[in-house]
Order: sequence, then C-alpha cells, then structure tokens
Amino acid sequence: MLQCRRLKVNFLWYGVFVSLLPVYEIVEPVLSALKNSQQVLLHAPAGAGKSTALPLEILKKAAFSGRIIMLEPRRIAARSVANRLAAQLNENIGQTVGYRMRSETKVSVTTRLEVVTEGILTRMLQQDPMLTGVSLVILDEFHERSLQADLALALLLDVQAGLRDDLRILIMSATLDNQRLCSLLPDAPVIISEGRSFPVTRHYCPLSAHQPFEQSIATVVLRLLQQEQGSVLLFLPGSGEIQRVFGLLSGRVAEDTDLCPLYGALSLAEQQKAIEPSPSGRRKVVLATNIAETSLTIEGIRLVIDSGLERTTRFEPKNGLTRLITQRISQASMTQRAGRAGRLEAGVCWHLFSQEQAERAVEHSEPEILNADLSSLWLSLLQWGCHDISQLHWLDIPPAAALAVAKSLLLQLGAISNSGQLTSRGSKMAESGSDPRLAAMLCAGLEQGADMLATAAMLTAILEEPPRDGQPDITYWVEQRQAHWLRRAKQLVRNMGDHFGEPVGGFAAMLLAQGFPDRIAKNRDKGGRFQLSNGLGTIIDDEETLSGESWLVAPSLLQNSRNPDARILLACPLDIERLIQQQPNLFSEQSVVEWDDNKGTLQAWKRLQCGSLTVKAQRLAKPSDEQLQQALLNWLRSEGLHELNWSPAAVQLCIRIQCAAKWLPEMLWPPVNNDALMASLDDWLMPFLTGVRDLKGLKQIDLLPALENLLDWQQQQCLDNELPIYYTVPTGSRIAIRYFSDKPPVLSVRIQEMYGEWQSPSLAKGRVTLVLELLSPAQRPLQITQDLAAFWQGSYREVQKEMKGRYPKHLWPDDPANTVPTRRTKKYS
Repeated sequence: MLQCRRLKVNFLWYGVFVSLLPVYEIVEPVLSALKNSQQVLLHAPAGAGKSTALPLEILKKAAFSGRIIMLEPRRIAARSVANRLAAQLNENIGQTVGYRMRSETKVSVTTRLEVVTEGILTRMLQQDPMLTGVSLVILDEFHERSLQADLALALLLDVQAGLRDDLRILIMSATLDNQRLCSLLPDAPVIISEGRSFPVTRHYCPLSAHQPFEQSIATVVLRLLQQEQGSVLLFLPGSGEIQRVFGLLSGRVAEDTDLCPLYGALSLAEQQKAIEPSPSGRRKVVLATNIAETSLTIEGIRLVIDSGLERTTRFEPKNGLTRLITQRISQASMTQRAGRAGRLEAGVCWHLFSQEQAERAVEHSEPEILNADLSSLWLSLLQWGCHDISQLHWLDIPPAAALAVAKSLLLQLGAISNSGQLTSRGSKMAESGSDPRLAAMLCAGLEQGADMLATAAMLTAILEEPPRDGQPDITYWVEQRQAHWLRRAKQLVRNMGDHFGEPVGGFAAMLLAQGFPDRIAKNRDKGGRFQLSNGLGTIIDDEETLSGESWLVAPSLLQNSRNPDARILLACPLDIERLIQQQPNLFSEQSVVEWDDNKGTLQAWKRLQCGSLTVKAQRLAKPSDEQLQQALLNWLRSEGLHELNWSPAAVQLCIRIQCAAKWLPEMLWPPVNNDALMASLDDWLMPFLTGVRDLKGLKQIDLLPALENLLDWQQQQCLDNELPIYYTVPTGSRIAIRYFSDKPPVLSVRIQEMYGEWQSPSLAKGRVTLVLELLSPAQRPLQITQDLAAFWQGSYREVQKEMKGRYPKHLWPDDPANTVPTRRTKKYS
C-alpha cells in the first residue's frame, strides 16, 4: 500500500475559547507543501476555518502570481463563503474576493480569489485548459464527492500532467477518505488540522412507531425547545418533510422563536435568512436538508436534531430515469451533523434512532459518480478530447452501464455521431454549460429563430428550478414569465450568442421533443395512464386536464420504489401529426409479423413507431417466410426460451459446453447461457425455422442439432473426447454421464461393473474426476465417491458385509480392484 507523507498539527483548547481558528496553526505547513508538491490534501474538521480563513492566508503569504480559484459544491455556500472572505478584508464582494455561479457573477479585474460552483469550474477548464492566470485551485468540501468535483479533479490532474506542472491543487475536506486519495495521489502530503468545537452531548432517541413521522419530529422539537436554551438545527430528508413539519410547528413555538426552512430549491434570500444570526433576544429553528451538514455555517446553533435520513438521487440505467430515494445517512454524516451543535459553546444533539442503528451505518456515503446520469460527464469528456475513460485518473471509475446509456442518449440528441464523435451540435451543446437534454433544446431554438430560442431558454430555466407544486402543464409556466426564470432565460440566450425574443407556450412541445425524445407519451386509458416512447409507464392525476390528452411530452418525472409507473410532474400536450412533419427523425417505419394470442394466428403489420410507441398501424397481406421466422423469434424473445422443446440431450449439451469453458479455457467456447442464446437466436435457431409457420411447429424443433451448430469441428471433437456423453465401464457397458453446471459430473453404475478398476475415471484431460454413484443390484446407491481406490481399501468392507447377506447370488469379492467385472450373477460369472 502506498503511504502518504503526513504532517499533523495538534491544537489544544485547554477549556478556553481561543480567538485564532485552528487552521492558522497549519498555514505554514500548507504553504510549504504547496511550494513543493503539485497536490496537497488537507483534513480539517468543521469549525477549523479551512474555507473562511485559510484561502486569505494563502493569498497573502504564498508567492502566487496568478489567481486562486476555490470550488464550493453549492451556490448558497459559494456566496456565503465569498461574502465572509470579503468582509474580513473590509471590502465589497467583487474586489479582491469574488464569486461565479450559474445565475450570478461578481468579479472584477482586481479579483484574486474567486469562489465558484462546480459547473463553473468545469466550463473554465473547457474554455481555457491552461487555466491562464490561475496558480491554485482549491477543492473545498471534497468529501461530498459530487460528480462535478470528481470530474474537475480528473481534468485538473490531466492539466497538471500535460500542460501546467506549476499549477497547484489543494483538496480540503472535513472527512477525507485518505486511503483512496493516497492511492490516487501517492506523492501528495496530507496535512491535518484539529477542529474548533465545544463538547457535544449526543443522545440516541428512536422515534415512536405509533405516530406519523412528521408528528413525532414536531413533538421532539417542542420538547427540546422547552428543555434547552439556544437555536435548533433540525435535519430532515427533504423539502416535503420540511414543509409538513413547518406546518405542524407554526403557531406552537414560542413568540420569540422563528421557523426557517433551508433547502436547495429556496431562493437565495430565503436561504440567507436561515443562515444569518437571529436578532437579539430571539431564537430560531432551522429546518434543513443535508445542505447544512458541512458547506454552511449557520449562526447561533447550539441544539441539533438529526432524523438520520437523507434524500438522494439514484440513476437507473435500465429506464434512463433518476429516482429519489430516502436512505440512512453514513456515520461520517452523523458526526458532521452532531458537530454543528458545538461551534460556539457546549451543545446537544439528539439522534432520532438507536445507537445500534448508528453503529451499523456505512462509514461514508457513496460517491455521486457511481449512481448518477453520466450524459453530462461524457459530453464534457468528449469536449475535452477524451474518448476513453481510462485516459484520465479517477477516484472511482464511472460505471460502464451508465456510460453506455449516456452515449445512447447523446446519439439520440444529435450530440455525437454513430462512431461516437462529437458533432457540431454536440460542440455547441457542450459549450452551453447546460444539461445535455436542455442544451439540445437551446440548440434547436437557436437554429429556429429568436422566439424559439427564448422559449427554449424559458423551458430550461423552469426545468432547472421547477415549481414546487401547482399546474403540471409547463406551457402555463412559460406564459407566467416569473422574474427569476426570465432572468435566467435571458442569461442563457446571451450565452448562446443571440438576443432575447418572445417566449411562446405553443412552441414548448416541439422543443421539449428535441431534448426529451424518450419522454414522448401516449395515452393508455384516458384516465391518467401513459406510456413513454422508452417503454416506461407513467401516471398523472385523472383530475388534471392533461390526463385526457392523446399525446404528451413529459420532461419532468418522479420515480419511486412504491409504484412501477413514474409520476408526471411537468408535461405539455403534443400534436403528434405536427411532430411527424417537423421531426421525422424521431419516427421509424417497421414491417412486423406478430403472434396474435387472441386469434391464435400470425398477423403482419406496417407500423409507424416512435420508440416503443405505435403511432399508426396498417395490416399487410400474407407475410413472407422470413417475416414469419422473425415473428416467431420475437415471440420467443418476449415469452422466453423455456417455450422450446428442451430434450434432456439438448440440456446436457449446453451444460457440457459451459463445463468445457471452465475446465478447458485454453479453447474458446461459445456462451450458451439463457441471455447469450436469446441474443444469438438469429444465428443458431433461424436456420431450423424453414417451413415452420406456427407455434406448434416451433415447439417441435429438435434443439440438439441447432445447438451443435454453435460448435466448429475442432470444438465438437474436443467436447466428444474430453467431456463425452457416455463412459465405457470395465464390462464394456456405455453408461451416460450426468453433467451439472455447479458440481462435478456423475456416473451411476452398478458396483460389480467397476470391479477391476483401480481408480476413479477423469475427464477434461485429467482435470476433473468423475463422481461415481456405485449402485446395488437393485440400482440403489451404495456409495458416492471421487476416490475409488480409497473406497476399495476402506469402507467397501462394510458394504461387502451387508450386501453378501442381502444379495448372495451376486459377486462380492475380497479384492474388488483385482476382480474381473461382471454384469451377471455368480451363476453366470
């Protein structure tokens, strides 16, 4: 295991509040490390001052000629940290210290320290891989392991290796996974600072199972407010729970107590209210998601209530949807949450679960890159010039299944060619900085005029920060033109290099189809049930006007584990005929023959398809033999291979081939598991469908010769010689060998026919010993063994003693290994 060079600085409190932040004690080691190393790892727990003090010390004392870029994972954290840094310099934001985020930028020519959000850093790297004028990049709160942070680190390491050996990277975290980072960055020194915190008394208080979750939470909050002084930070999994608990507490807390929600979808002004100190004489209850774990400092908190839950996203490659899940937090998150109570004085944390549950929790949360939609990441990599994931260095390799789905989507959006190369539209999409689906809409709008672009920009703004409730028809929100969406839309149009036109709700469907072709939906029952072009089922309340529409395009869906159908959050009506005229590339014509279960016959159809949806269908005349054969194969694909006539010989052949692949790996063997056979139906079964015109004929096909065709002559010879169907025993009898996929092959033979055999037979060039099931004259098992020699010399004596009395007419010699085998009784021997 590679070892990191470790510099540790202890900081002792001696029970006295120390005005200097702990991070000041490690400024010199950090500066020295940055001078001598390309990458430096800093482990500084909450309260150490790594975000609000260390950057200014580096700016003041390091001999850096260029700017410092500091990455913060969330917009509210970026703004809060930047304001704190500027305040320490007695300057306005945008002078020495500035910030850049998606919706706002405050920098100037005098700015030397820029706090940026994750997407901004990636765009800066793409626009200028040299990072001209930048000396240091700080990755703050890296333990959160967001997708964009992992991507930024991979790109920065690539820049250091090929373009800028003078560029420095400082990775800062409250809970660094040192082993993983040390493996990736073996030469990086690790500097450890102690945190500044007061003692926190932690209690484990499981919630009552007899009350609804939110009601139990509200009861706990009211009890803690009565028992303790100070403000409360309450961690809840999501905004829904926050709003419900907020409603239960409203009117029940004391007049001097403010209720302050805090989650990502709130406006920055509303978030700032939760962060700022309470007015003198007042206290507050901050109802927060895990946004408040590490990225933010919330003033005045002395009490923490931890629900032990968090809401996170998980991408499902099989349907291309990202679903929200509620899960237990990690032990690291528990520690972070509890630590929030000890920032200014001794505090109290109530964990609303048992200590046993805490001890069973995972140590760290999973990195986002393992469970995310990777279409944006892959588009960024192609823009970077990387076509192979292994060209960059990753803490966790992006999963192959999610990458395959990402490439498929980008192909569908027109971002890449069939060969996987970035198209001109793909380049424009990547430069936009938006999610690939939204970028595809913006590019389509740009190609069709100012009003279309303005509409695409409004749709993008709405989908980036969707309404929390109300009307699901997205055209309604386009027409509303709310100020924050309009401001963002105008920024997007500027980024695309055009002027802002007039957003038109009627353009929405055509534009959404450009970014969400797999979310085109067909009504199934006029009762709110739809099917998407990707095959997934969706639902909308049957009271909604949209539930009666024949066609929709639904860009915003919510998938949960309780219902296989995703819920439609935002959608708009779709004129399918108009879409066929304007975007014919979304449709395909297919001539298919299918088995009609109701009529018991094959039917031929010509269909216009949008993905898995049938738009139009026309019955065709008598189908050809080839169409019939494809129809039968398609029926098998839907019903399964078990519908075929699997004789024992066919089953044994498949098992023998699978065994050969394990025991004789020096020869290449064809895969014959269910998935492989299903995928290769056209190769091995199609030649045997000649003359087969119905299911009865299909089920009468002898599969043995069909499967044998998977083997070439050399493979067939090897299989027959090394894994034969029969074994010839000493009497000359040919006895079938039974093969198994999960255990050694078995030969069942009467014991008298194995006399004269010294040892157990073997197969596969002597690598596998046959299991002998030695039978009595009545064909009942006497012994199962893989060591015949040991049996003859050992337990055979017991068998002989018992069998002589039971079968006296049969031969039971004292030396079976040297006795002539027989199939007959003693009378005929």
